[in-house]
Amino acid sequence: MKTVLIIDDEEKLRTLLSRIIRSEGFEVLEASDAKTGLKKAGDHDIDTVLCDVKLPDGSGVALIEKIKAKNPFTEIILLTAYGNIADGVQAIKNGAFDYLVKGDDNDKIIPLLNRAIEKVQLQKRIQQLEQRIEKRYGFENIIGESPAIQEVIVLAKKVAPTDANVLLLGETGTGKEVFAQAIHNNSRCSGKQFLALNCSAFSKELLESEIFGHKAGSFTGATKDKKGLIEEANGGTLFLDEIGEIHIDLQSKLLRVLETSEFIKVGDTKSTKVNVRIIAATNRDLKEEIKEGKFREDLFYRLNVFAIQLPSLRERREDIPLLAGNFLKFFAEKTNKHITGMSKDFTNRLQQQEWKGNIRELKNVIERAVILADDSELKTANLPLEFQHTDSLTSSFDLTSIERSHIQKVLRYTKGNKTKAAELLGIGLTTLYRKLEEYHLSPD
Repeated sequence: MKTVLIIDDEEKLRTLLSRIIRSEGFEVLEASDAKTGLKKAGDHDIDTVLCDVKLPDGSGVALIEKIKAKNPFTEIILLTAYGNIADGVQAIKNGAFDYLVKGDDNDKIIPLLNRAIEKVQLQKRIQQLEQRIEKRYGFENIIGESPAIQEVIVLAKKVAPTDANVLLLGETGTGKEVFAQAIHNNSRCSGKQFLALNCSAFSKELLESEIFGHKAGSFTGATKDKKGLIEEANGGTLFLDEIGEIHIDLQSKLLRVLETSEFIKVGDTKSTKVNVRIIAATNRDLKEEIKEGKFREDLFYRLNVFAIQLPSLRERREDIPLLAGNFLKFFAEKTNKHITGMSKDFTNRLQQQEWKGNIRELKNVIERAVILADDSELKTANLPLEFQHTDSLTSSFDLTSIERSHIQKVLRYTKGNKTKAAELLGIGLTTLYRKLEEYHLSPD
């Protein structure tokens, strides 16, 4: 229920206001002086306060800051008499929502309260969303109890509050972007933008425009000015994944940003100032790239202020059941399946794999297993064929029927969508059609 606190030493006025406000479905608390009002504001979850400017033991204007200190989202409406409108104006400057003239604005009370409470509810929803985002992308969301991952988390927590550039190293699929987001969310710029860019996904020309932006007319198709991600992330963090893929000509422009906090857009003649933190990541050996003339040594040392090496999944096998369980829960909810766990043999098979694709590969395997599962527990039969080691020559002849059944289940899941089925099976669309013909399965 929406709660309103009335602070006024005039009992008749408090009673009148309480009756009006309660009739609209609000819960009302009353106080006759600043001390009592402040205590009630601290003891209860108050949405809005109606407070007289003149109180027996203080000023309502001065009380605003004290109430806000206890309840930051509480909105305060001041009650002022004729001739004291200046107090109301000053109250708004001090953080009050609005002010009412006593005895003259009674018809404005409810609409004003509703607007104030709408603001309170919006602020609370924003806070809840921010907390959910912070939890989702915080260090506490990084799953793993192994010494290898815990050591990395300790390092990341230490560098997060600083302004230092960070270089995340490790194989593909080890969670570099997750760490980048967590570092950002625990930094001084956590309330600002976090933008991520995969540098391997663009040609040199397009990548330059994506990072630095361009002016209209600077090249064919540039019909209007465009901000680059460095400018969009101003005040926040820019995560450059696969930094080793940046063409050496663009590396000099990035180096200038790190050295001077300035850059020049494509087609521009003047520089733009920015304050942005760079977190870079790569699975390449940049020192080898430097020897081969593919990466600037001066840029490497600018990025390598604080390097963190993320462990592969092979180096933290004890975390595989935890990660798999987390993915199981996610995909079971997504597919609306009641799957409560994994068989011992299923878990053992997971821990025996090499996982060249690391966490990303594990996630895909669990998603496919959930799709195929018919029971409340994931079993070895739900794993890809290459995970299933047969014990005899005779049983190997069953691979054909297993594969046929596997394709059928995936097609049922995708409701006949061959493109999606091929993607989930990890094969080309042409290969899928060939197998449909080979196993006499209907393509429809």
